[in-house]
Amino acid sequence: MSGRIAELAPFADRSVELAALVGQESGPPQLSPHPVNAPMIHQWVEAMGDTNPIYVSDEAARAFGHEGIVAPPAMLQVWIMGGLRESESADAAESAESAGATGAVYGTMSSLLDEEGLTGVRGTNCLQHYGRSLVLGDRLFARSFIDSISDPTRTRLGPGRFITTRFEFTAVRDDEVPEAPSPSEIAALAAAGDPVAVMRFGIVRFLPLEATSAGAPGHGGARPARPRPAITPDNAFWFDGARAHRLLIQRCTSCGALRHPPLPACGACQSLEWDTLEASGRGVLYSFVVVHHPRVESFDYPLPVGLVELEEGTRVVANLDGIAPEALRIGLPLMATFVDYDADLSLPVFVPAGPAPAPAPAPAPTPGAA
Repeated sequence: MSGRIAELAPFADRSVELAALVGQESGPPQLSPHPVNAPMIHQWVEAMGDTNPIYVSDEAARAFGHEGIVAPPAMLQVWIMGGLRESESADAAESAESAGATGAVYGTMSSLLDEEGLTGVRGTNCLQHYGRSLVLGDRLFARSFIDSISDPTRTRLGPGRFITTRFEFTAVRDDEVPEAPSPSEIAALAAAGDPVAVMRFGIVRFLPLEATSAGAPGHGGARPARPRPAITPDNAFWFDGARAHRLLIQRCTSCGALRHPPLPACGACQSLEWDTLEASGRGVLYSFVVVHHPRVESFDYPLPVGLVELEEGTRVVANLDGIAPEALRIGLPLMATFVDYDADLSLPVFVPAGPAPAPAPAPAPTPGAA
């Protein structure tokens, strides 16, 4: 390939092999673990605050021409998703298959991109086209295909390729699916099912900053740089403010509502007009997680991440510091500080707004417990 991007020169060029994968089915068809059902729809609309009555009322749905309640279109992927164990098992099976003589197509593509040095991954967009509404009792299938792989190009994250995977969703009635269908039965049902939707999911595979500075694979040594945020016209002000050690919150100039993360329009009044309010940085811990796995070399573990309710009334997600993970508790007073990770990236990190509390004592053993 002539005119290659200079940073990719130390790595293999797998353009020919990657081009041959375009159009191929990337893996076996997926079968939804459960049929479309009312309890899951109710949980979804409750969590999302969706008040469209056709999702919960047969009467309202019939008034709009449906035979009964329908599932929200945005739930499309929810029906296909499995649990954590199922996902880990599928990843292990794909790794084993890609190590074999034939190899899974998606696993093969991923390996080729790794050989090109494009080990960073960032989602870019998701486009869905709906053919018909999903109704109670539908059993969903998804077939995936490698839709496109771009030539190497420069992105905001570094040299990379844009990858699009196409998912074709079909459905049959639940009573048409055997209790324990074989892979061949799933494939046949997926191919014969009623087309309901098509989704194109895009990612960018890019050369990470640390690999660019090292200049070759297998460099080792220096700790990788912190992953770069996706900066857009909507959120650039926030990162600019963080570099100046200012915690800026977007404010609607029409109704005064605060919003974070930044959005192009106000969720309360739909106005496109906004300015910013500089927050004091004081707040309380509203919720938190302590991340142990999966690990990214740029971070220290265990990694506490908090949802902090600012005294101005909105919430931000940020790393927590200056306190042992086991001492974290809801309602803990916090204060924002700023960490300069490099010349281009500063982020708020929240620390206790007073002496760090001691870890809670371990619970006493239950009498008579073995």
